[in-house]
Amino acid sequence: MNELLDACAEHDLDCYPREACRRACEMALNTVRNARASGDLQAGIDDAFWLEVQEHLEVLPQVQMCKVINATGVVLHTNLGRAQWSEEAQMAAASASTAVMCEIDAETGGRGKRDGAVCDLLAQLTGAEAGLPVNNNAATVLLVAAALGKGRKVVVARSELVEIGGSYRMPEVIAAAGAEMVSVGTTNRAHLKDFAEALKDPEVACVMRIHPSNFVMQGFTAEPEMNELSALCKEHGVPLYYDLGSGVLHGAALNGLEDEHPVRAMLNAGCDLVSFSGDKLLGGPQAGLIVGAAPLVAQLRSNMLTRCLRLDKTILAGVEATLRLHLLGEESAVSRIPALNQLSQSANEIKSRAEVFVGQINAQGIVVTSELVECQGRVGSGASPIKDLPSYGAALTHATLDAKELARVMRVNKPHVFGRMQDEKVVFDLRTISGDECATILDMLGRLFSAA
Repeated sequence: MNELLDACAEHDLDCYPREACRRACEMALNTVRNARASGDLQAGIDDAFWLEVQEHLEVLPQVQMCKVINATGVVLHTNLGRAQWSEEAQMAAASASTAVMCEIDAETGGRGKRDGAVCDLLAQLTGAEAGLPVNNNAATVLLVAAALGKGRKVVVARSELVEIGGSYRMPEVIAAAGAEMVSVGTTNRAHLKDFAEALKDPEVACVMRIHPSNFVMQGFTAEPEMNELSALCKEHGVPLYYDLGSGVLHGAALNGLEDEHPVRAMLNAGCDLVSFSGDKLLGGPQAGLIVGAAPLVAQLRSNMLTRCLRLDKTILAGVEATLRLHLLGEESAVSRIPALNQLSQSANEIKSRAEVFVGQINAQGIVVTSELVECQGRVGSGASPIKDLPSYGAALTHATLDAKELARVMRVNKPHVFGRMQDEKVVFDLRTISGDECATILDMLGRLFSAA
């Protein structure tokens, strides 16, 4: 080990602390030992060894939350980080990683409002009186229940007592906020008269409507129109809050979004507060965004939880950049925000790209072959949960590896490529793969599966 540590200088690694070099050398030695144990008697202290030492010493290659290529066809894939940020959002967040005008007024030099720009943009884009960002949409429900309903009662339709990923259950959220939940209606049907009966209780603080993320109830069902429920709430002086979940600002006519309610439409229907996610159909960083009546938003802001749930400066910058793209109009938002752009593609457009990609794979002369296949993607993250997105992809087959092992090899190697299984083949859905990523995948396949 001492000899290896001395040799670090010969490989320009002496700029790192000696203890860090020792740990890196030990990990690289483990690779050599494992190779020898597997029968590779040529493994030793060579260029590959020193390259691995260098990689262990560099921070970025070791970061586990590293870049992957989403080839699954699920546009907002929760396990792959949901919405891919626009270039503008990435640049804004990177710029905000240094000293920034976060809570200071440039004109006066006095303290400013951290989220002022985002609040103003939210109001402009939705037509609301005011806006407020917190760290995710689950937090908005907790905040609304706590700020408006603590020590009082919150009315929710029984059909909307949902549970989403991570055991986030609506009854438990309301209880955690210190409010008492009053469920109305039945599992499949809630009528205006059910809400009217509940609102006779003076202890009711607000009515909540909840987007049924990840499922759809069909058949003998009923729910009141939002404008009818709004009128009833106003009659009783009780605010109406709608947790939209995904939230649509632009692109309501895009593939898969036909049944999603736009934010502005719900405000126009009479909702006093509406909340939605930043990292779903807005197409930006993770955030929970609340818009609505100024007095109610002010009540939320004054609640202690708001300080606990506030956004980091880099995320605020990314959200602001994303909102500014929306402010430029629908055409700009759809063309420059990756999630919306992917949802805008027709099946025929994707088929043309897929045909070229399949031909490029087969032209490489590797031990992986490809064929054009029809496939079905999804919006993802709870939006339009039962609607398929017709698409086309490349179905890959290896000469000796089965599909499960082939998929694993492409997940664990760099770049990490995540496809999906279909008919015992690994399918790369072209809806969620950019042109640059196609080139990266081709290079990866050539390196991993050379016929030689």
